[in-house]
Amino acid sequence: MYVCICNAIRETDFRRAAQHANGDAEAVYAAMGKRPNCGQCLEDADEILSEERHGSCAPACCKEFAF
Repeated sequence: MYVCICNAIRETDFRRAAQHANGDAEAVYAAMGKRPNCGQCLEDADEILSEERHGSCAPACCKEFAF
């Protein structure tokens, strides 16, 4: 899946960069040599960043594990 269509950033690449970059989603973009263009991706990028830093996942991905 693509996180950012404007920059063709895949989720796996963003997650990898998020593990090594400090700051917010825009800082992760900068670490990748990119910057958000239209900004529609920032909400999803922030969520992914939070997942990578805090080890949590969004409720949608945990549904199958709920008991």
